[in-house]
Amino acid sequence: MGGRRAGILRAVRDAPLPPAAAACLVFVASGAVLVLEILGIRLLAPYVGLTLETTTTIIGTVLAGIAAGAALGGRAADRMDARRLLPELLIGGALLAIGIVPLVRTLGAGVQGGGDGAALAVTLVALFPSAAVLSAVTPTVAKLQLRDLDATGSVVGRLSAWATAGGLVGTFATGFVVVPLLPTDVAVFAVGGALLVLGIGLALHDGARSRRAAAGLAAGAMVVGAATLAAGSPCDAETAYHCARVERDGASGRILVLDDLQHSYVDLRDPRRLEFDYTRWIGDAIDGVAAPGARLDAVFLGGGGFTLPRYLAATRPGSRSRVLEVDGPLVDLARERLALRTSRALRVRVGDARVTLRDEPDASADVVVGDAFGGRAVPWHLATVEFARAVRRVLRPGGVYAVNVIDAGPLDLARAVGATLLQVFGDVVLVAHRDGAGGPDGGNLVFVASPTRVPPAARVGSRAALVLGRAAVARVAAGADPLRDDDAPADQLLTPV
Repeated sequence: MGGRRAGILRAVRDAPLPPAAAACLVFVASGAVLVLEILGIRLLAPYVGLTLETTTTIIGTVLAGIAAGAALGGRAADRMDARRLLPELLIGGALLAIGIVPLVRTLGAGVQGGGDGAALAVTLVALFPSAAVLSAVTPTVAKLQLRDLDATGSVVGRLSAWATAGGLVGTFATGFVVVPLLPTDVAVFAVGGALLVLGIGLALHDGARSRRAAAGLAAGAMVVGAATLAAGSPCDAETAYHCARVERDGASGRILVLDDLQHSYVDLRDPRRLEFDYTRWIGDAIDGVAAPGARLDAVFLGGGGFTLPRYLAATRPGSRSRVLEVDGPLVDLARERLALRTSRALRVRVGDARVTLRDEPDASADVVVGDAFGGRAVPWHLATVEFARAVRRVLRPGGVYAVNVIDAGPLDLARAVGATLLQVFGDVVLVAHRDGAGGPDGGNLVFVASPTRVPPAARVGSRAALVLGRAAVARVAAGADPLRDDDAPADQLLTPV
């Protein structure tokens, strides 16, 4: 009798999974890895920044986890009971996923600003393990399904297709649904919870021992989940692009921080106060376009804390500003925490400036200010010759285009931006801090360009800054290739500050 029962149990254990169940398991596990990868990038951004290099580091590390999981999972499935291994992988992956948030919050605080090396270290600890464990699901399911050598190609191909479909759905769902609707830590917890439910459901079919193990793991998940919720979030708002927060600086000073960078300083009582040097330099350029008090029409590429549009409204009443900002929730945060008040004189249009600038009439602006950033670099498509020509179309003949650039070291990005502007505009001026040799130093550099000639008053560059005219800018940019739509490696040219 006992032998018969053992034989039945062995037959059940060795039976392949139903095709629909097998497809569902690899679909969910693979999709979860891609969801966690995208959410992991957002979790890490406040600590290591969001550049092409840090993003590439995170993606590459997760891919390494996928490769390791596939190889080791297949080896484990050959040596162990695959049917029992499967729920353990799902439950283990769930626990590791739920633990991502407290791990990133804890480790990130210690490596803040560490760049690529920090991104690699935190990703190896927080994201690599979950990617590896969940990626072991597919070869384990394949082991259960393979019963006929003549059907090996069909089984492996079918499971591979479902795993890829899961990754695709996970990617699109995260970008278009999850990120806009849920805070990142809640989304990570939801993914882990779904995996946990699936894993426990499978474990409950494996007898009392598996039930006890499942109960213990569920209890562990609750503890990790509590740590996740207790970890909180460093963000006042999680937009589609940034972890944004507002920090106090005295009674009326506010600093807008996007990911790990201070982007704007706003004085709620005195909008004429420009705290950061680069905003002062751009303010000088605006002041020099026309006589004091004269009304100006301005277009701002990037809103941030809306420091400069408010400065223009305060110093030149009656002026009109159009702000092109890609991040709608950031505008909402500026209204809630930075006292932004839009009106007919200060209008905001949400959308990518490369697209929305097309709707600005020809020769309609006295000033265009470029202060849009993707991490530390000017978005590449807003730094090309083609885009500069679009800006020139909007400018009036005597108008100016002021562009903020962040760079350091050999200033390769700044030199390329200078070469680009020299291709399009009749006059280009550079305002920067002075290095030890008397040349432009790293940090924020502001280019001021005009279709004809930058007004002398806009060249002043207050606060002991270095001001270089067109000839000197040409010498600085010598040897640099202008950025074009088909060749604009802005992120790669950027030297970290």
